[in-house]
Amino acid sequence: MIAIACGIVVGRRLGDNARAALITRGLAEMARLGLAKGAKAETFMGLSGLGDLSLTCNGAQSRNFSLGQALGEGRRLEEVLAERRSVAEGVTTAPSVVELARRLGVDMPISRAVTQVLHEGVGIDATIERLLARPFKSERLSGAGT
Repeated sequence: MIAIACGIVVGRRLGDNARAALITRGLAEMARLGLAKGAKAETFMGLSGLGDLSLTCNGAQSRNFSLGQALGEGRRLEEVLAERRSVAEGVTTAPSVVELARRLGVDMPISRAVTQVLHEGVGIDATIERLLARPFKSERLSGAGT
């Protein structure tokens, strides 16, 4: 889902700083959810966490990133999916991740925003404005309310 968000940023031409902020905050979201499920924080700082996230959020070959980029350019989700032979797994997993986070009391605003764009018809521009309007908070890895 973070790669989809990064693709949207590129499709909207919001710049590398916006993408870097999404990767940073997305990693914090992932780690908070993982910690709530019993994972170790260091797992997210290694190849399977930050390494994979960096690749999928920056690689043109990433299925999730390229889908997000198409959405950011103004294409409709149904149209993009119809053209593909591969699966952008972030599309189908987004609602489940957001529901799990809700049940565990873990704040995941980027993941929630991506789910709203993909599955609830919320506009990209309104979503970006809402995310940018959030108050600044620590990137701490503790659970709820961050």
